[in-house]
Amino acid sequence: MADLFDTAGETPSNAPRPLADRLRPKALAEVIGQEHILGDDGPLGQMLLHGNLSSLILWGPPGVGKTTIARLLADETDLTFVQISAIFTGMPDLRKVFEAAKMRRQNGKGTLLFVDEIHRFNKAQQDGFLPHMEDGTILLVGATTENPSFELNSAVLSRAQVMILNRLTLAEMELLIQRAEKEMNKALPVTADARDALMEMADGDGRALLNLLEQVFVWKGKLDRDDLSKRLSRRAPKYDKSGEEHYNLISALHKSVRGSDPDAALYWFARMLQGGEDPRYLARRITRMAVEDIGLADPDAQRLCLDAWQTYERLGSPEGELALAQSVMYLALAPKSNASYAAYKNAMAAAKQTGSEPPPKHILNAPTSMMKDQGFGKGYQYDHDAEDGFSGQNYFPDSMKRGVYYLPVERGNERELKKRLDYFAKLRAKRKD
Repeated sequence: MADLFDTAGETPSNAPRPLADRLRPKALAEVIGQEHILGDDGPLGQMLLHGNLSSLILWGPPGVGKTTIARLLADETDLTFVQISAIFTGMPDLRKVFEAAKMRRQNGKGTLLFVDEIHRFNKAQQDGFLPHMEDGTILLVGATTENPSFELNSAVLSRAQVMILNRLTLAEMELLIQRAEKEMNKALPVTADARDALMEMADGDGRALLNLLEQVFVWKGKLDRDDLSKRLSRRAPKYDKSGEEHYNLISALHKSVRGSDPDAALYWFARMLQGGEDPRYLARRITRMAVEDIGLADPDAQRLCLDAWQTYERLGSPEGELALAQSVMYLALAPKSNASYAAYKNAMAAAKQTGSEPPPKHILNAPTSMMKDQGFGKGYQYDHDAEDGFSGQNYFPDSMKRGVYYLPVERGNERELKKRLDYFAKLRAKRKD
């Protein structure tokens, strides 16, 4: 079984090898990108410098070097590199891997166990790693594209350091192209604009870029951007409607609206649609933004969102999505206020705290003589009969201090509401005097 997982077997030197394999770094110093963790001052660089490598979780998007880094860490620390995938490995396989690591340890050799897609293991399988991590049988390096905080057991996370790997920048992908040109001993047969287009198609994924380059290198003539668009397929944008990217992008959209940036808001809205997000989900979230972040500063915002939602339901895609886009732009430019949202939360907290306090008797109806005898409705002042149409009576429970929950801002329609609130506060004080 060890032969299935160990990487001692070598590929024959005359066997054809993909460009991505031929360009695989042979030392950590050759890894493109991830300087923030691999540099001398980075956490991994410091671990290697002081000889105290611990178990790791490498978290990042596809094609940024997680497997390569794990393999090179094994080389740097003279550990046997063993690779498994959580997708294809069950508990019986894991037990064999651990047994092989124990035998290796008895012979004075350590094991770096690299687990790809580690988040795919269930809780019981993840717990199975713990004793072998604690007694030093394995040094675990897990790779995941999902947020470890949500997908991995706290026990595993407490025994491993999480390293965040970033998607490759355009400058880093340019370095990768230059390495490929050196390996192929010729320039990439594309125009400068097409070269940029290749990097855009790869979308920060180094492996995807090398796969694209391998196709382009065999073509004849000098290709422009239009040629590439006809011959190559753009890499699908990274998006999981139920995963981390979903929440990242809706957060970006919401905060762009709150930050009054219509261009950024429209960009994230488009990114979600391009990723396959349900427009109805977006319609609901956009309406929520109007309620939470604009509120009474612009009451038209909520109505416009509901109209856009209804328009989408009538027109469908793609025409109906324009109505949603228009609502996004309107919200971004609308005056912002969370005063009503904050007031609602404050009132809910007060209601929870005061429990079952009854309303004051003077504002209770008295449909029976017994209730009148009990003082229900006694002393109630009909506001329409009062001066200025305002009695200034107390409407909170008698035992409760008057609450102040709504604090409108000096923006948009709430500027006028604030004036009215201040006006009634002065009248209330006058009536009390």
